[in-house]
Amino acid sequence: MAEEYELEVAGRGISITSPDKVFFTERGETKLDLVEYYLAVAEPLMRAVGGRPTLMQRFPHGAEGSSFFQKRVPESAPEWLQTTIVSTPNGTTSRALVLADMAHVVWAVNLACLGFHVWPYVHDRPDVADELRLDLDPQPGVDFGEVRAAAAELRRLLDELGIVGYPKTTGNRGLHVYVRLEPRWDSYQVRSVAVAAARELERRRPDLITAAWWKEERGRRVFVDFNQNAPHKTVFGVWSVRARPGAQVSTPLTWEEIDTLHPDELTIATVPERLAAYGDPWEGMNDQPQSLEPLLELHERDRAAGLRDAPWPPVYPKQPDEPPRVAPSRARKE
Repeated sequence: MAEEYELEVAGRGISITSPDKVFFTERGETKLDLVEYYLAVAEPLMRAVGGRPTLMQRFPHGAEGSSFFQKRVPESAPEWLQTTIVSTPNGTTSRALVLADMAHVVWAVNLACLGFHVWPYVHDRPDVADELRLDLDPQPGVDFGEVRAAAAELRRLLDELGIVGYPKTTGNRGLHVYVRLEPRWDSYQVRSVAVAAARELERRRPDLITAAWWKEERGRRVFVDFNQNAPHKTVFGVWSVRARPGAQVSTPLTWEEIDTLHPDELTIATVPERLAAYGDPWEGMNDQPQSLEPLLELHERDRAAGLRDAPWPPVYPKQPDEPPRVAPSRARKE
């Protein structure tokens, strides 16, 4: 087994340690295979996540081993590494990696970062969220056919509002739909419209879609996880590789492909060939940033009808107009 493999990436010399170490058991892909995958998707990856802070989740024993989140870039990091100060929901700060170029990506992969959990802003504009992330999260018992149906409902809503959404697989069972935004709103406003979208989708298809934060109320439906847009929240990034034996990739799709592809087919073995053949479905996403106004109107309509804010995750301070932060069944007992 080779001890090191030297690469030049973005003008930087990077050593890949233990390049032959198997990270994914289904086909035996190694750390070096993972590096080569990211280099194969470098252009669309940088277009989507370039300049954004990322949270590093490291898997030193491969995809099926234990992992840990490293919020702070290690002191041993090279001098050229670009970092930025990020905050967590409770107000603590840390020095996070910025995905400035592919050298930064490969450096992190060498530390056994399989994929990247990305902030919804560029590093020099932390007060502006330029991504709305609508997360279609299938609850236990929900198959991908039902996720497809939920995605179709979401597309209809966005079309009615004149908003263009860009779907991707999560690398697992669900779908994410992104909207590139004009740099005018903060994460509190973006979360508010995610709540409004979730509630509107539930009104239209209560049999299929839920906006219920508490798991006991969701049933066998697709949950639209609005809190993925809460301030300081990271989301698993596009083109990132999941910690699964098959090395599945969070892959951008066209809306039409949702009906013909299954997420398990999209791996580090298949995605580069697909990209070379068909191009990047998200290529034009940055060209025309969009307005939140249509969704803000939906939010204001709900507020005028008497709807309060939706619950926040427990790590966040109590918010104005938030309902009691307790599961309904527990509240009844109390």
